Amino acid sequence: MKTLLATVICWTVALLIFFPIFWMVLTSFKTEIAAISMPPQFIFEPTLDNYRRIFERTNYTRYAWNSVVVSVGSSILGMIIAVPAAYAMAFYPSPRTKGTLLWMLSTKMLPPVGVLIPIYLLFRDLSLLDTRLGLTMIFMLMNLPIMVWMIYTYFREIPPEILEASRMDGANTREEILKVVVPMSKGGLAASFLLALILSWNEAFWSLNLTASRAATLTAFIASYSNPEGLFWARLSAASTLAVAPILIFGWLSMKQLVRGLTFGAVK
Repeated sequence: MKTLLATVICWTVALLIFFPIFWMVLTSFKTEIAAISMPPQFIFEPTLDNYRRIFERTNYTRYAWNSVVVSVGSSILGMIIAVPAAYAMAFYPSPRTKGTLLWMLSTKMLPPVGVLIPIYLLFRDLSLLDTRLGLTMIFMLMNLPIMVWMIYTYFREIPPEILEASRMDGANTREEILKVVVPMSKGGLAASFLLALILSWNEAFWSLNLTASRAATLTAFIASYSNPEGLFWARLSAASTLAVAPILIFGWLSMKQLVRGLTFGAVK
């Protein structure tokens, strides 16, 4: 009975989460009149006009390429910084390590709008506004505390005896990280990278405020369909579907690795 109840609850929650995505995709194949009709139409004649207009009248590929470059670039750059930082904190802790970790985590509690003006002025003076480099840097800094915390947790699960054995064999710090620590926690590292990638892909605040046209990502592409003339729900749904489809497909393909990495070390 408990198993049946748990199954029903899980399916109900899953359907509630999935329904907005399903409705968005469904609406993208409707006309504008059908999209706003009441009651909502589940049976209608599908059309590809919304997608056709997007590809004919907008530069979707540029927005998509910007999202790929910025998301992947910020995630890779974050890993390059987070791995040695987490290694130092996990295996060479100091009295300030715990406070440093808590301070890094506390930065995620700061509302982004609170630092928008100083960052905007800094980017303006450094000519980083509306550039992929600037957006990559801000996304990396945004996700770095989470990446360090996650990787630090995975590194703490590695038995210290293994590292002592590698040192006795003459391994230096670089060899210890690349040949011992990283291979033993590759599932956790993959999960950290994928999570940073997803968070960067979905980030809208900084994309809207630090870019205009050249470096704008898919989140800015979706926002462009909100204008003083009103919301065109069918076209907006088509644009949103094109924006979320790549990361949904990528997340589905890497789901096994992501789940395994997020649960790494949870059960000894």
